[in-house]
Amino acid sequence: MFFDLNMKGNSYENNLKLAMEASKYGWSHINFSYNQNEFGNALKFKEDLQDNLDINVDYTLEIASNNVNDIRKIARKFRNKSSCISVIGGDLKINRAVLENIQLDVLSRPYLKRYDCGLNQVLAKESLKNNVAIEICFEDILKSYLTHRSKIIANIKDIYVLYRKFDFPLILSSRSESIFDIKTTKDFTSVFLATGLTQSEIDKSFITSKNLLEFNKNRKSMILKGVREVNNEA
Repeated sequence: MFFDLNMKGNSYENNLKLAMEASKYGWSHINFSYNQNEFGNALKFKEDLQDNLDINVDYTLEIASNNVNDIRKIARKFRNKSSCISVIGGDLKINRAVLENIQLDVLSRPYLKRYDCGLNQVLAKESLKNNVAIEICFEDILKSYLTHRSKIIANIKDIYVLYRKFDFPLILSSRSESIFDIKTTKDFTSVFLATGLTQSEIDKSFITSKNLLEFNKNRKSMILKGVREVNNEA
């Protein structure tokens, strides 16, 4: 099962084209990501989109903000409307706040616009403790060149070192914006193999994405972490 939790959402027509192309290339499930200003309008055509596809689709709320309080407010507003809430990282203050917040699902690209990977041992432990996944985006490799690409890959490899030590949840996504960005699952996997991940680690990242979505289906009935209310009716 190949899960992509971050394909850039747009109009109904564009999403339909992207999903159909992804399906042809072997993807099993995709989440279209929208920021906090676009998410509400996109919900209006979500059901129609799924009805016209043979690939599973859902939405990710991708929060873009440098204000910690705003992130918390936006997350509370959309928590029950989104199968995944992700925050774009890069600012160390934001990276820390996201990884400490159990109401969030993903810290996306903690290395963004940084000279380091945006993580350390303390933050890696917070990711594991609060079950907030670290997301690495294929687009950052695909659309970078020369020394910029080499720096991004170096930062990604630093995340791998922390991942192997602390085993926090790690997910891989494309962040594709057009049909020309979408790659086959084989090509996608090959690039991450080339950056230093093993096949089993890549497979585990897809399982992590799947488990994240399953967890959020039951989030409303969660009393405590790992404890879920069940319906005892016969």
